[in-house]
Amino acid sequence: MDDYLQKILRARVYDVAKETPLDFAKNLSNRLNNQIWLKREDLQPVFSFKLRGAYNRMAQLSEEQLKLGVIASSAGNHAQGVALSAAKLKCKAVIVMPITTPSVKVKAVELLNAEVILHGDTYDASYKEALRISSQKGLTFIHPFDDPEVIAGQGTIAMEILRQCLEPPDAIYVAVGGGGLIGGISAYVKNLWPQIEVIGVEPMDANAMTQSLQENKRIKLNSIGLFADGVAVKQVGIETFELAKKYVDRMVTVSTDEICAAIKDVFEDTRSILEPAGALAVAGLKADISNCQKHGQSLIAVACGANMNFDRLRFVAERAELGEEREAMFAIEIPEKPGSLKKLCENLGERSLTEFSYRMSDGPKAQIFMGVEVLGARDRMDLTKKLEKEGFPCLDLSKDELSKAHLRHMVGGRLPTSAKKLYADGFKELLYRFEFPERPGALMEFVSNLNQGWSISIFHYRNHGADVGRIVVGVLVKEKEFNEWFDFLNSLGYPSCEETNNSAYRLFLGAQLL
Repeated sequence: MDDYLQKILRARVYDVAKETPLDFAKNLSNRLNNQIWLKREDLQPVFSFKLRGAYNRMAQLSEEQLKLGVIASSAGNHAQGVALSAAKLKCKAVIVMPITTPSVKVKAVELLNAEVILHGDTYDASYKEALRISSQKGLTFIHPFDDPEVIAGQGTIAMEILRQCLEPPDAIYVAVGGGGLIGGISAYVKNLWPQIEVIGVEPMDANAMTQSLQENKRIKLNSIGLFADGVAVKQVGIETFELAKKYVDRMVTVSTDEICAAIKDVFEDTRSILEPAGALAVAGLKADISNCQKHGQSLIAVACGANMNFDRLRFVAERAELGEEREAMFAIEIPEKPGSLKKLCENLGERSLTEFSYRMSDGPKAQIFMGVEVLGARDRMDLTKKLEKEGFPCLDLSKDELSKAHLRHMVGGRLPTSAKKLYADGFKELLYRFEFPERPGALMEFVSNLNQGWSISIFHYRNHGADVGRIVVGVLVKEKEFNEWFDFLNSLGYPSCEETNNSAYRLFLGAQLL
């Protein structure tokens, strides 16, 4: 343990890695009333800190070992570090990666001329396969975290942080997977500035270090969440656990939504997009500020990776507002009669809607799935109480994973049996798409101008972050009132497109009259 200071000072990393900046996060600092700094390891040549430890380990191999080649198991970032180091040292590299590894990481490794083998669903499965191949072919195994030279290479980040700080920070937040990064950082920091808190951050569904420190022994998790794939490890290392016991002050765990919110926070300050594991420290920093009521402190988060799959951004954007407590999701019950939707909108006032799904139902009551902008947990609870007081029973779904991941996309169905008799009375369900200015009050303006004799049978809106909002509306209108409906469309001034004859609508939503 006492050797780590010397190991870090002697570490060879700068043949391939670079000293990354310590950037002040102005927007985040102002919002959270603390001085927040980001250590930008996402700016490394492979967009991750892993290059440091991999090269430091490989630079110390003998010529014979380099001639035979190296092998590693990795979810992606360590793989790129090993591959680039191998290219620099002119040796063969084989990388065993979980099948679940984002394609951007697989392609990045292949572009560095390393051989990629996809095996297993988790890091642990690929780790075992890499050890088997290493033994069979005589390749040197480069451990992603549980190796003193790898840990020392990662520790050079702390060396840079302390050199870049004018004064010692109050705390440094570090993402934890296997523990190599926090092991190296904490060993260096605590030997020089022991008053600085070193705080580890893990996802709630992959918290092996948290549980291990609580039990004072290495715990192996039965299952792990894969959203933050860069830290998806079932068991921390032997060496890294000993370092954490000695040097890490405490651990913080965060949810998937909080990680998504942190990705957005970093983007707003830097215009860079971190991967989930890369934003983990920022999410933990924010949670710790809230939990411990920190004010006016100097806090550093290690932004440790940016190998983000582009197609994940849709999910991140969708969940970021929930993670920030800026959006609430509700199931709201309304009376199934004309005017109910208008009254509900009036009670929402100037709040911006993020999502609104409704389908006419049988019986006297209907359910609306709604997302709405709020100003935090207290505001969300106040809105719930207000809606219930006004006669709209309200179920808060903001923390319900099933609703957030699935049900919000499944609300709908066909016209209920009780409404079908309206067709016999001359009514017809018309379906239209509308575009309207994305501003508070635009939705209310639409609802207010509807003829009170027309019943809204379908309503779906979802905020897409653009300056124009898009809604789908189904309305029951008597055929003899079609001209009045067309006059309404013209007076509204919003672009519209009729979808009544759309094949998908007829298959999944349209009335079945026989």
